[in-house]
This record gives sequence, C-alpha cells and structure tokens, in this order.
Amino acid sequence: MRLKDKVAIVTGGGTGIGRAIAVAFASEGARVVVTGRRQEKLDETVAAIAGVGGEGLAIAGDVSVSADVDRIVTAAVAAFGRVDVLTNIAGIMYTASLADTTEAMWEETIAANMKGTFLCCRRVLPEFEKVGKGKIINMASIAGRIGIADNSAYSAAKAGIAGFTVALAKELGPKNINVNALGPGGTETDLNRHLLKDPAVRQEFVDQCSIKRVAQPSDIAPGAVFLASDESDYVTGITLFIDGGWTI
Repeated sequence: MRLKDKVAIVTGGGTGIGRAIAVAFASEGARVVVTGRRQEKLDETVAAIAGVGGEGLAIAGDVSVSADVDRIVTAAVAAFGRVDVLTNIAGIMYTASLADTTEAMWEETIAANMKGTFLCCRRVLPEFEKVGKGKIINMASIAGRIGIADNSAYSAAKAGIAGFTVALAKELGPKNINVNALGPGGTETDLNRHLLKDPAVRQEFVDQCSIKRVAQPSDIAPGAVFLASDESDYVTGITLFIDGGWTI
C-alpha cells in the first residue's frame, strides 16, 4: 500500500474530487480526515472509506475561518497522532460576467479557494515539522492557467493558488515538505454540474480535449495519490494538469 500508516487531511472531502481522493487515499492505507461544510456529505465519504476497508473521520468546518481550521487539525492529531498529507480541495465557483460579479461573490470565491488553502497550510506546518516530512497538495485548475470567460474570480483564485504553490515549495523544501498542485480540466462535479447539464456546454468541454470525454473525479484521484506518496519525494512546485489534453 502506497500510503500505509500515513494520516491525510482532505478539505472539500464531502463530494466530487475531494471524496474520490479521500477514498483513494484510504484504499492505499491512509487514515483520512475529511472536512467540509456539510456534515451529511462528509459522513457519506467516511462510509465510502469504510467500504474500502479504511479508517476515516468527518469534521465539519469552514476552511476560510481560522478557528475552524485550527479545530480540524487539532482533532485530526488527537484522533490519529500526526498529519502527513494535506490536500486542499475545498473551493467554490460562481459563473458570472464581470459586470454581474458582485464584491460578495469575489470575496467569497477568494476566501473559499485561496484563503482556505493558506490557512490550512499555515496550521499544518508545525505538525509536519514534528514528523520531519510532509506533503501538501493544492487544488489549482486549468482556469488558473488559461482563464475561463465568465469565471474571472475563480480563474484569479486558481492562478493565485498555482503561484502560492510555487512560492511555498521554495520555502518549505529545506524542511522536507513537498508542495504541489493538481490542475483538473472539465470534471463532472457539483461545482460545475450546472454547466454540464447543458448539452452544448458539455460538447464544448469535450471538444477542447484530446481525450474526448468529460473527466470523472476518479480520473483525478490517482494523481493525488502519487503526490501524497513517497514516490513523489523529489517532486515539488509543480501543477500536475489532469485535463485530457485541454491545456496542450
């Protein structure tokens, strides 16, 4: 098992890519703490983890709130004794033109995506230092690389996460902490299901890719397993694009 005896925190672990990653981690031997804002969804993920023979813990919270982040990490350490992997999947996306994007929408997008990633990385750092090693996996996106019309706030947040990942990789490398990001393309999740239900939009997603289908969360999870495992010990500062060839 590639993650045997590891303890991983997965934010946004109640649905979509976060759930797929949490279950994949458990399948590889990790004990997994999932967090998000909806307890019932987190409980479903823990049930799925149990279904593959793993051990999971659900802790509801908002990663854009410092006190919640502290509570989540403290509970993870209390339950499992350590943290080895932090996977920052939590985020939101508004689809709106610039003219229709309100300040509240912008601020909420930046808070959920960027601020939450920052707070979780900062809080978990001393836990990694105790272990002497750590893996951080952030959630970037093709939106942060190529920009998506009518998704300016989300594109900005994801570009910011990519830059944050590189900066943190440089800073934390000497501490034996790897910092990387995942860059999914069009993936069928709750985040963009409102877009994909339009057949024309779905076809546009497919047309952008060399691999002619929309991704499923299970397509993204193996990349996270690699970045969480010892196999990636000499990999840091990258965004691993898993996008069916969209960005090429």
